[in-house]
Amino acid sequence: MISALILVIIAIFLPPVAVFIISGCGADLLINICLTILGFLPGHVHAFYLIYVYYHKQEQASQGIYDSRPAPGVYSDNVNTGGEGYGAMGAR
Repeated sequence: MISALILVIIAIFLPPVAVFIISGCGADLLINICLTILGFLPGHVHAFYLIYVYYHKQEQASQGIYDSRPAPGVYSDNVNTGGEGYGAMGAR
């Protein structure tokens, strides 16, 4: 997967591209595009929040902590599971 540093650099210049990389084409991407159009700062805040949730959930999964509760305001399963997916959780 893509490094967190590269993802943050992409988010600085093009927040919707960073959101697309971690969440795919879905509600989170549409929300981020709308926020970026309304103002560049809201798009950044949303993108950095999704990046934080993604890597936080990924770190928790690597430690064996599987929190099935979705993060507030996050609609992508990929972000909510840290890229692990529901079928692969606990299969390590």
